[in-house]
Amino acid sequence: MPYIAYAVLWLLRFALGACVFSFLGVVVWRLPRRESVVKGRSHCPVCGRTLSAAELLPCLSYLLQGGKCRGCGAKIPARDFWIEVLGGLCSCACAYAFGGETAQAALAFAVLGILTVVALMDMDTLEIYDRFPVLLFVCGIAAHILIPSLGIKSRLIGCVIVSVPMLLLALIVPGGFGGGDIKLMFGAGFFLGAKLTVVAAFIGILLGGGFGALLLAQKKANRKSQFAFGPFLCIGIAIAMFFGETIADWYMGLL
Repeated sequence: MPYIAYAVLWLLRFALGACVFSFLGVVVWRLPRRESVVKGRSHCPVCGRTLSAAELLPCLSYLLQGGKCRGCGAKIPARDFWIEVLGGLCSCACAYAFGGETAQAALAFAVLGILTVVALMDMDTLEIYDRFPVLLFVCGIAAHILIPSLGIKSRLIGCVIVSVPMLLLALIVPGGFGGGDIKLMFGAGFFLGAKLTVVAAFIGILLGGGFGALLLAQKKANRKSQFAFGPFLCIGIAIAMFFGETIADWYMGLL
């Protein structure tokens, strides 16, 4: 019996995360189109039909409908389904890493949600809206109040230790980094603190640089081509949030 209760608990955690990220998928779709994210019923973007409650069940509706709109038969983007799956996994990961339904787990989940929206919108539009770095900064304020183990000095240094060098590089090499990337690292720096911000930037730049090199090698881009760098920084921030201390200690042990 305890095993059943334990399984139900994790299922509920997954479902909650999937529901939240299902809404974030709506945000990713509507914001660039200047649609309200709080007003208006969910609808099929092809036929405009208002979706019923049965069609809005995270993960399940997509599978039961075969990935198609019940009204017009238009294909539902698979990304919508994977966003919901990602939300469920993020919720479970935060609960596992930060001790269940704790303030730290809630803040980590909120940050992962923000990062997901930033990454997907940057991929779609090559733009990071200013409100999202601000939200990361607000999460940092909440973390400082609720989990004051990380000092304000480290958080303030985190704001500038990566963002300022990125800004200088962008001024020297036009197009080196976008303004949204710089603001993203500023906001994330206050949440992560100095050490983890460096780890996040290192991972993000390594992944982004590797992706750019791959595009050049495959002749799918040239040196003047632009691609969304924000998703790689978001991955770096997420990894640093969970494993940053371990990675930093491992690296220092090599020196």
